[in-house]
Amino acid sequence: MALPGMSQEDSFIVSLDAGSSSIRALLFDSLGNPVPGFSEQLSYEMTKTADGGVEANADLMATLAIQCLASLHERMRAAGLRPAAVAASAFWHSFLGVGESGQPATPILHLFDTRAAAEAGELSRRLDARALHQRTGCRLHSSYWPAKLLWLSRARPDAFAASARWMSFPEFLYLKLTGEPALSVSMASGSGLWNQRANTYDAELLSVLPITASQLWPVERMDEAQHRLLEPYRSQWPLFDGIPWFPAYGDGACSNVGSGSVASSSFCLMVGTSGAMRAVTGASEVHIPEGLWCYRVDRARSILGGALTNGGDVYAWMRRNLALPRPEETEAALEAAVPGAHGLDLLPFFGGERSPYWRADLRGAIAGLSLATSALDILQASLEAVALSFASIYQLMAASLGVPQCVIASGGALLHSRAWTQMMADALGVPVILTPEKEASARGAALLAAERLGRPLPETPPGETFAPRPEHRDSFARLARRRGALLEKLYPENPLNA
Repeated sequence: MALPGMSQEDSFIVSLDAGSSSIRALLFDSLGNPVPGFSEQLSYEMTKTADGGVEANADLMATLAIQCLASLHERMRAAGLRPAAVAASAFWHSFLGVGESGQPATPILHLFDTRAAAEAGELSRRLDARALHQRTGCRLHSSYWPAKLLWLSRARPDAFAASARWMSFPEFLYLKLTGEPALSVSMASGSGLWNQRANTYDAELLSVLPITASQLWPVERMDEAQHRLLEPYRSQWPLFDGIPWFPAYGDGACSNVGSGSVASSSFCLMVGTSGAMRAVTGASEVHIPEGLWCYRVDRARSILGGALTNGGDVYAWMRRNLALPRPEETEAALEAAVPGAHGLDLLPFFGGERSPYWRADLRGAIAGLSLATSALDILQASLEAVALSFASIYQLMAASLGVPQCVIASGGALLHSRAWTQMMADALGVPVILTPEKEASARGAALLAAERLGRPLPETPPGETFAPRPEHRDSFARLARRRGALLEKLYPENPLNA
């Protein structure tokens, strides 16, 4: 049967989204619209350790993904809907070791795992870090594979030795489902091992790491779709067998595409638990500023940007630990507030920071507290501080790509706070369009799959526009100068590239 408003000719795309706290399977139509009633989501938690570890169980995550896909398949079979392809989005940078038998030899090491900080510093001293950054688009930092691989070889030598291959989570999932750990250039570009200029693994970097290129997915098979499922999935999911399963794209690339930011004329701002600002460009050569990274959407398109460790989690921390009014009262107070009127200078670094500082040693600080300071003052100062972090990234991006016409914003943190979205516009000095799309990454993966099937990317419906308020421009400029002075006083040097 056809769903209301849809014909049997609609080309549906199943989109699997592997995030840092949940696995989701959704169905999209040929225009990138989510099909109501066809979504599944299962949550999980990363394991965090006192020494900075952030790990996930690969088998558990794969089981959750299989359960989501199985449930979605049954709904589609009951509705008489057939998909044209399966797409996937997954968190960048994380990986695991897999043994000869195809079983995990290590847990998944998440990008927030900082235990490889010393190894990142060591690699920076052994290699030309700036030249490597321009080739790979990645800093020598604990977020990426090189430092983590070196750390694993020392901290867990038995597990390291048992790892015949190294792969991202979606590769491991595809290995279980199809027998082949399919990999995209998009995912490879976020590993820190991929030479984007040569479109291959970076030979100099591999020469100082305890792995070989033979333990990674072959370059000549990058972006290759899989079509046949293994048993028992072939029998259980007949609708999903015999159609292309495209290798997963990095979640940041998918988020840009799903939000409608597919050219450098618009930057994409995402604030979830963490945060990022990114822009897609088709330029063959991209100058990568020192504080930013550059990955790939695909072989033809790069994505330049910066990522914050501290984003929506800053607001969540304030909400948990301060005696704030009810959410609607808090939002009203923030909308009426004058930037900087609280007299506070705040650094929102609860667990180090990535762009543009790349320092694991940064910590939060508040200066200027008085008896008159309120919980709302501290909250306002923290949200302004995160907005200023994005402004630092924006300035580096604009210097490389040019000033955009607008910034397209997404993410649950901004969707729940119009006041914070307005702060972003004021701090950036450009209009911010808040997209209503709640599943940007999953939608982006579906659209990229549809594009590979020969369909052009559709336009994304516009959202509410927040224009920068000229009367607050000087206030944010003063806050930026004061914040920079406080950061310099507390952290005058960078002793470790971590």
